[in-house]
Amino acid sequence: MTSETSRPGDLLVRVGAAVFAVGAVATLVTITPLFLGWDPLPTAAYLVSMLMGVGFAVAGAGVLRSIAAQRREARESSPR
Repeated sequence: MTSETSRPGDLLVRVGAAVFAVGAVATLVTITPLFLGWDPLPTAAYLVSMLMGVGFAVAGAGVLRSIAAQRREARESSPR
């Protein structure tokens, strides 16, 4: 357990990484039959593979939110 406090955007980055991982595994599972000469999987498997991009976008939104919060905090603490 760490003593760090949760910052804005941290949860989005974590959720985005998990969704990206699910999409990456689905992509590997989806392309494996194509290399082995088996029948391709149904369309739903290819749709789950798209979660990779969704996870990347969610994590990116979390990083941008974290950047905005840090800039706001620095602007408020700097002397005028």
